[in-house]
Amino acid sequence: MSHHIDPERAQFEAFKSLDRDHPIEMLNLVKFRAIAVYPDGHEKAGAGLSGAEAYRLYGAETAPIIARLGASIIWRGTFQTTLIGPGDEAWDEIFVARYPTAHAFLEMVTDPAYQKAVVHRQAAVETSRLIRCAPAEGGKAFG
Repeated sequence: MSHHIDPERAQFEAFKSLDRDHPIEMLNLVKFRAIAVYPDGHEKAGAGLSGAEAYRLYGAETAPIIARLGASIIWRGTFQTTLIGPGDEAWDEIFVARYPTAHAFLEMVTDPAYQKAVVHRQAAVETSRLIRCAPAEGGKAFG
């Protein structure tokens, strides 16, 4: 059973099949493990870091990469309650990351420094949702 930590092959292929030449925004919903689970042999294995602490390491190590690619966090919020949706889902991190193109996102996930840093995310996360969106204008009405 997937715990929704990394994309499944079909999901990644669907992502790559979309137009890559425009800005994208990625909605991130993240729930942390109580204690981070690192692979055996990793320097942080057995360190007793919380999921939140491991996720902060992921953020610190990936910040220079996203900055180099022209990406940024454009919105961040704090979970309060779910009004519509599964009542058992609560999120520790909620944010929207904007990438100048989908090419930039793909460059990030294939960057060797990112691939080294993502172990912190994998150790930290109990479950997550990562939803690709095309930016659109805001407005005064729904729809």
